[in-house]
Amino acid sequence: MLFDLRGAGRRRTVKVVYITLAFLMGGGLVLFGIGGDVSGGLVDAITERGSGDDGSDRFRKQETAALKRTQANPQDAAGWAALARARFQIAGFGENFDPEKRTFTKTGNAKLTSAGEAWERYLALEPKTPDDRVASLMVQAYGALNQPDKAAEAQEIITGARPTAATFSQLAIFAYQAGQTRKGDLAKNKALELTEPDMREALKGQLDQAKQSAAGASAAAEPSATP
Repeated sequence: MLFDLRGAGRRRTVKVVYITLAFLMGGGLVLFGIGGDVSGGLVDAITERGSGDDGSDRFRKQETAALKRTQANPQDAAGWAALARARFQIAGFGENFDPEKRTFTKTGNAKLTSAGEAWERYLALEPKTPDDRVASLMVQAYGALNQPDKAAEAQEIITGARPTAATFSQLAIFAYQAGQTRKGDLAKNKALELTEPDMREALKGQLDQAKQSAAGASAAAEPSATP
């Protein structure tokens, strides 16, 4: 089980879950492969720099190839997924990303938006088994674009493919941020169900805090009523 603390390796897993939750609630999801099992997150892209090839040319070639595939056959679901992946990867390079501030620039956000457009074209084709690895990248993209509703949708794909306490916890947080309270509560309950009994109270506290924070942010964003 995920939260069996008898082994050192499992204790590390618990720590990873809580660090992930902390970053999600603190706005740090852009830098890591949220959802687990991600290859090619932003940290990967940044740390690959320093060699002669920073990888950006390779990703641009992948984008061009994927774009040609979708133009030749708009029903090519795999082509749209590849296009979304390539555009996300490009967003982590050059003028698109500020490594000191660890934030996307205006051009980077534009690239993430175009990645989202490709991803939505992919989902519109209703693939039988949506690509959860590309969904992991889109969770990061939508998080950076402050679109928690779309991040929650992508996280649902990840959770369907990898139903763990961590993925359900992440789904709950995105759902709360999107104002989808019922979905958030359902995901929270599932996360708690998959957690070892002696760790449930701590996780519940984390998720309840996320729910309250999201509700407070939503209330603060609402315009004041006219007297």
